Amino acid sequence: MDIRRLTDTDRAAWERLYAAYAEFYRVSQTPAMRATVWGWIGSGQISAFVAVQDGALIGFAHFRRYLRPLSTSTGGFLDDLFVDPSARGSGAAAALIEAVKVHAVAQGWSVLRWITAEDNLRARTLYDRVATKTPWVTYDIKL
Repeated sequence: MDIRRLTDTDRAAWERLYAAYAEFYRVSQTPAMRATVWGWIGSGQISAFVAVQDGALIGFAHFRRYLRPLSTSTGGFLDDLFVDPSARGSGAAAALIEAVKVHAVAQGWSVLRWITAEDNLRARTLYDRVATKTPWVTYDIKL
């Protein structure tokens, strides 16, 4: 398995995976929405690594830098992590997280943070191995 940066030639495979990711979280998504995210990646607003096995994209991680005023530091936020269901158990998710972690260390970030659904038990098994669950509760105001 190879973990590398997303490239322009990956767009079709990435779109297929990103549509499956949205479906997993029951989020309605359009081609225009995927095009917007692709644009964010292309402009550097979001970074992306992909997992490639036998020449096929099997997973991705989207992440970005954020400022942490209270600690006067910079952190990284892992926005999206997805592995094709047929490739789960391959180690791709752990490898993607590790690649983002290595990047975060190289950038001098103080923390790598992400959220997941409470019922995402399979992923949480991995997350509990590689990270520390925080006591923070997340709130949203829909605007």
